Amino acid sequence: MVITIPLVLLLAAALAALLRFKALGAGAAVVAVLFGFYLAATDASDTVNQLVTAVTDALADTGH
Repeated sequence: MVITIPLVLLLAAALAALLRFKALGAGAAVVAVLFGFYLAATDASDTVNQLVTAVTDALADTGH
């Protein structure tokens, strides 16, 4: 998926913003990162990738 790296950077920026504005504590941020890391190692990663691809394709189609 071509959008993976920009999406990861966007999610990292969102997580950093949540930490900056204290909407999310450091402990919760660590849990969120670890959850994503371990989720990527499961069979659910294919489903998540397909869902993200479908959403980004739908957003790209509406932009034209």
